[in-house]
Amino acid sequence: MNKKVLYWTLQIVGWTAYGLLNISLAHFGGSFSKEQTLGQLILVPFYIIITHIYRIFIIRNGWLKIIIQKLVVRVIIACFVLSIINYAFLFLMTTFLGFFDPAFDLNPKVIFLNILAYLILFFLWSLVYFMYHYVENYNRSLKFDAAMNEIELNNLKSQLNPHFIFNALNSVRALVDEDPAKAKNSITQLSNILRNSLILDKKRLINFNDELNTVIDFLALEKIRYEERLTTEFIIHPDSYKYQVPPLMIQTLVENGIKHGISSLTNGGRLSIETEIVEKNCLNINIRNSGHFKLDKRRKNKGFGIENTKQRLKLIFDKEASFSIKNESEGTVLTTVKIPQIIY
Repeated sequence: MNKKVLYWTLQIVGWTAYGLLNISLAHFGGSFSKEQTLGQLILVPFYIIITHIYRIFIIRNGWLKIIIQKLVVRVIIACFVLSIINYAFLFLMTTFLGFFDPAFDLNPKVIFLNILAYLILFFLWSLVYFMYHYVENYNRSLKFDAAMNEIELNNLKSQLNPHFIFNALNSVRALVDEDPAKAKNSITQLSNILRNSLILDKKRLINFNDELNTVIDFLALEKIRYEERLTTEFIIHPDSYKYQVPPLMIQTLVENGIKHGISSLTNGGRLSIETEIVEKNCLNINIRNSGHFKLDKRRKNKGFGIENTKQRLKLIFDKEASFSIKNESEGTVLTTVKIPQIIY
């Protein structure tokens, strides 16, 4: 069943059942009246609407990504506010329907108990809503772990292929006699890349700063090989360091840009990495490289770096992340990855 259809089905069925339960309890308790029945019929759509607005607030403020310890306090405060709004609506409704009793309804003890009861009611709704998402995320995590075993083999093959290691070692060897200090630094950079590759099977996400350092080391090694044929530029938004990205994802896309774009150009080209914060607190990573993007549909293993990135983003972030690659202008390819912020 579609998630949206499931949500609205549960909303309508759940709150309707709650309204019918209250009518039944009033009937068997001897306090049944047409006014109270009408009141419950009015409250059902009210509860559907107010909890839907609450859901929109939850999504827009990223509460589904907050850890439980920080979430509980926010949910309790939100439920208290909803209880106050609910009680105010009840006050207006009972007055309008003509069964408002000032002596009873304005009693401080009655007000307190009613607000407490509604707080518990909205908290239970919140509990069901968040539990559904936590279970869904857990199942997604299981799918991710199962799929990563297969993806990882091709991923390592794509990112740290023998050609790259061979070329890097050849470049370092050429520097040993010419510039020993630079050769030593290059060996350190290569070891950093190899070490970072080992965490691929241990972590789903790493800090953006760690990934950026890997890319810097990778490009430094590539510049030894391409020399003046490769120029690089970094334009990094200060808030980028608050985000987490799949390990070696940016490095894979950078390598893809060099391998399929710049390396095929006689005069080489330029590669730039720019980040920006866009709507819904998402991080946009824009990678531009000289060249022309053309996906060969005849090849079975076509664009694995691209397909790998799409799969990993879907497994980790579902529909909250996005990926695109296109020819931005004549001679420039733009690869864009949008990643949501995960709050801890």
